[in-house]
Amino acid sequence: MSLLTAKLSQWFLGDLSSAQIPSRIRQSIEQQQDTSEILIGWIQLGILTILAGLYIVSPKTFTEEADFAPVPWALTAYFIFTVTRLVFSRRGRLPHWFLVLSIIVDMALLMGLIWSFHLQYEQPASFYLKAPSLLYVFIFIALRALRFEPGYVFLSGVIAATGWLLMMWYAISIEPTDPMITKNYVEYMTSNSVLLGAEFDKVISILLVTTVLTLAIARARRLLVRSVIEHSTAEDLSRFVPSAVAAQIATSEQRAEAGQSKVAEATILFIDIEAFTAIGESLAPQALVDTLNDYFAEVTEPIERHGGTVCQFQGDAILASFNLPTEHSEHAYNAVAAAVEIQQRLSQRTFGHGTQLRARIGINTGTVVGGLVGSPDRLGYTIHGDDVNLAARLEQLNKKHGTRIMVSQRTRELAGPGRFPFHPIGEATVRGKSVAVTTYAVSVDSNAS
Repeated sequence: MSLLTAKLSQWFLGDLSSAQIPSRIRQSIEQQQDTSEILIGWIQLGILTILAGLYIVSPKTFTEEADFAPVPWALTAYFIFTVTRLVFSRRGRLPHWFLVLSIIVDMALLMGLIWSFHLQYEQPASFYLKAPSLLYVFIFIALRALRFEPGYVFLSGVIAATGWLLMMWYAISIEPTDPMITKNYVEYMTSNSVLLGAEFDKVISILLVTTVLTLAIARARRLLVRSVIEHSTAEDLSRFVPSAVAAQIATSEQRAEAGQSKVAEATILFIDIEAFTAIGESLAPQALVDTLNDYFAEVTEPIERHGGTVCQFQGDAILASFNLPTEHSEHAYNAVAAAVEIQQRLSQRTFGHGTQLRARIGINTGTVVGGLVGSPDRLGYTIHGDDVNLAARLEQLNKKHGTRIMVSQRTRELAGPGRFPFHPIGEATVRGKSVAVTTYAVSVDSNAS
């Protein structure tokens, strides 16, 4: 029996993991519902304006000497309640009991307004059963759908149907000697007679619309919850891959798989902390982690602001690429500008609990391949190629020459010789290269742009 119930629930309401919804996900949904309550309040105020406008332009049948005009009183009461509800919804979350009370009051005021029509126009009670204002019932029911909580939609429909049944009962019982019931449809349409079948059709329509909306909102809520969970998960996981890669995966027509790659010219920046082994030995494990996290946050900000993508954190080292995966014509200039800013920042502050850090940076421009690597169940983004290795070798050359930023000749050409203070270092033979590489150092103290 439980299996059948679960199957029916899945078929009617849609599938949803049985895992408990985390509190942060629940809070996110509740924030959306709080916003929806404000929207509901404004819509109700708009409906009130329409009703008031229709009343103002409609012909009046009562005399000016009449002691009581019910419609203005009903509209005024509804206005006060709607404004009060809107004020409370803007100040904070409305409690469940207040939402239930709001639904009851909404329907009661609408039914009271419709009921007053027979007094307003000096007609038998059955007169109000033909009022087109009943259609506003469906608007009030639909308004509850904005919260994505099926219970409130269902409650609205049940109260509306109950209210109309009471209105019908009142119309046929107010005059016991003349209930005004007829079976003639023409007589019903051309007089104040009551056709029970027509009135029950209205109640059935209210209940059917309510049922359909309840099921639709129940399914939509499950989809909403699943979407919020997936979005939150994707947002959390996106921090494990470059944001540019995450954005491309989100808009890609194909599922992300290992082997998806792109070959392009890019500028590679490799940065490593000087004497990190000694620093690590002097710090407690937690202090070391705090220092590294503080350092990474400081260094990655200028890289990303200049259009670069951090591809890997390798111990204390950072590998970043410019022009891949995000294209930018000034990728070499951006890489050098980011490197200069990084060195300036490092000279101006300490990290963690007062640790001074110095770093060396190597920059090279060449053709590399960037893409997803890994297994079918676990992927990562990285860049590969001989020019990536050269950037790491240039970083190591800084130690030999006492420099902070070392770039290749191709990077200098693309960045613009007159835009930075490049100083020729000469040709150097690096590990993995059979041909000597022409290198340049970049002064950190000034920018000749």
